[in-house]
Amino acid sequence: MQILTQDLREKLLANGRQQQPLRGTEREIDFVPVVKLFTPDAGATWLLTEIDPDDPDLAFGLCDLGLGCPEIGSLSLSELTAVRGRLGLPVERDLHFRPDKSLSAYASEAQRLGRIQV
Repeated sequence: MQILTQDLREKLLANGRQQQPLRGTEREIDFVPVVKLFTPDAGATWLLTEIDPDDPDLAFGLCDLGLGCPEIGSLSLSELTAVRGRLGLPVERDLHFRPDKSLSAYASEAQRLGRIQV
């Protein structure tokens, strides 16, 4: 399974284009996550909101590597596709994920709990 369909990639890029001139300002957009990715055998989770239109390998979102300290930041999609869990399973897309809050709300909850809760 592809971790990002063309439709998801287009939504993430559209968010990135919208965010680009606002990044680092008080007007930055707090998007609802577009996609949830996870390792079925390693406890890592990523909620992505956008892709940088100038560098389509660079995504942005909430990252939880299962170490108790989830954080918001950027990540390389090519590196993410190379990640394997303890049993050698690749990163998968949660086909049933339906976001119900903004990324900052997920991040606040994750900081409090020490993990992403969806």
